[in-house]
Amino acid sequence: MRRSPLFSGLIYFLLGALFTYFAIDHVQSDGWGFFSYLLILLATFDFGSGIKMMIFHVKFKKQLKK
Repeated sequence: MRRSPLFSGLIYFLLGALFTYFAIDHVQSDGWGFFSYLLILLATFDFGSGIKMMIFHVKFKKQLKK
């Protein structure tokens, strides 16, 4: 069974939120370091992918209605 782009977008948003939480926790405990920047980079990519998937879902649904 295939996943819808909306579900995949939500998963990406959840992963982005999780990486953001881990980055904040890591910065509070150890300060800024390579791992903190890596977590922020991963969160940024996940949020971007989530937005892209949700926009694709909306455009796909509009295309089906035509």
